[in-house]
Amino acid sequence: VEVTEVGVYEVTVTATYIDIISGMITVCDYVAGATYTAISSPIFEVQILEDSFNPSGLYTVQVIESSIQGFGSADYEFALDDGPFQTSLTFTNVRPGEHIIYGRRIDGDCPAVPVEFGIIDYPRFFTPNQDGFHDTWNILGLGTPPNLNAKIYIFDRYGKLLKQISPAGPGWNGTYNGQPMPSSDYWFSVEYIEPGGENALARKNFNGHFTLKR
Repeated sequence: VEVTEVGVYEVTVTATYIDIISGMITVCDYVAGATYTAISSPIFEVQILEDSFNPSGLYTVQVIESSIQGFGSADYEFALDDGPFQTSLTFTNVRPGEHIIYGRRIDGDCPAVPVEFGIIDYPRFFTPNQDGFHDTWNILGLGTPPNLNAKIYIFDRYGKLLKQISPAGPGWNGTYNGQPMPSSDYWFSVEYIEPGGENALARKNFNGHFTLKR
């Protein structure tokens, strides 16, 4: 017997016996019951509550669950990146960049489900001195859909275009025509699609500046 909806089911098995000598007919019934409960890993999306390039540089991330009949958010817990699991659907003070939220059932009956997202912002400085820290500059959080093809332009203080970079590339290494640029402030312009906040999925432009330190 196949069932497709949650509920309590009963199956009745009836056996009929005929005595070949007396001809008597005996009927026996056996009833078996079962409760079908649908369980699932959480089905959810991630919403960033602030628009990109928030001046504070910190963001609030909300888990938006799809409804599953018979189950609510109390059945699930969520974790941001390598952090601990929590029953709250809100993560605060999240820094820019690419992240993963994992959702799972509290009882452990289903595997955890990952949802990737990016928070868009930019480093205020970088130090291209080849020490392995902040050696290149790029906008954070653009390396996920819908912004894999976003366009980023870098200018000097006089408005001269120095470099166009891809959000999926290594970023700007602080050179122009192979020559190191001096310590100074540099400007950028980016065309992107807002993935969260009140203006979700709106096409936008943002201009800002950052510092190259040597």
